[in-house]
Amino acid sequence: MKKLNAKSTIMLFLTALIWGLAFVAQSVGMDYIEPFTFTCVRSIIGGFVLIPCIWFLNRMDTKNKKTEKKKMTTEEKKQLLIGGICCGLALGIASNFQQFGVKYTTVGKAGFITALYIVLVPICGIFLKKKVEARIWISVIIAVVGLYLLCITESFSIGKGDFLVLLCAFCFTIHILVIDYFSPRVVDAVMLSCIQFFTAGLFSAVFMFLFEHPAVENIIAAAGPLLYAGVLSSGVAYTLQVVAQKDADPTVASLILSLESVFSVLAGWVILGQALSVKELVGCALMFGAIILAQISQRSVEESK
Repeated sequence: MKKLNAKSTIMLFLTALIWGLAFVAQSVGMDYIEPFTFTCVRSIIGGFVLIPCIWFLNRMDTKNKKTEKKKMTTEEKKQLLIGGICCGLALGIASNFQQFGVKYTTVGKAGFITALYIVLVPICGIFLKKKVEARIWISVIIAVVGLYLLCITESFSIGKGDFLVLLCAFCFTIHILVIDYFSPRVVDAVMLSCIQFFTAGLFSAVFMFLFEHPAVENIIAAAGPLLYAGVLSSGVAYTLQVVAQKDADPTVASLILSLESVFSVLAGWVILGQALSVKELVGCALMFGAIILAQISQRSVEESK
């Protein structure tokens, strides 16, 4: 088992912090532009940011090995392109559900409900004939109770934004499973991510031009949130995660990364003043507990094989 060093720990905490704060950027961005426009511009920015990252990582890899990196074969390029497009479509759908949801719910709720995909992934694994242990089912029950306390109002209805973010969590589950399928089949994970960002951006652009009225002046007005979501959340955070997990135990790494939901709540409270009630805080705590239990459980099953 790999030991997590201080450098990797800091990188993973920064990744979780960046992702958590991104919910604030998404919420603020809705004051200037519409959801499809935000996702489109954000994704394209993320794709362009990863281009120099790919060059730098390839250069470092070549330098460490003291030999020229082997060129990809035609089949490897094909797998990379197909994988990037499939991941990008899943990411585009999930991101747009999330962006619409953030428009109608609080940053804290969006962060925690999105994190529900960590529980949903092993559940979906049942249909792929993967073993699911008892603690996963306990995680699901805890998460459902937490989701109820967090989202259900006195009239026993889920808010529009909460429902959209819940759909986003299901879509991110599909996204993770698609990545799980293609990642072992491609030779460059960062390049895969770059392709998926451009695909998600182009996918969102179609709906942006069909249903919205993007204006350059409004996009410029939303430059701050867009640059944060595109450069930091998509480009920098993803690269930090990739570099850090080379020297990190996956169990510890995943637990640190799941702190993005906590940071989203804190960011919504400190920056946007979106306070949560005691009932909602209990719901957040239960969901976070379910996330930790599911992660430990899923990793233990994988490592025992």
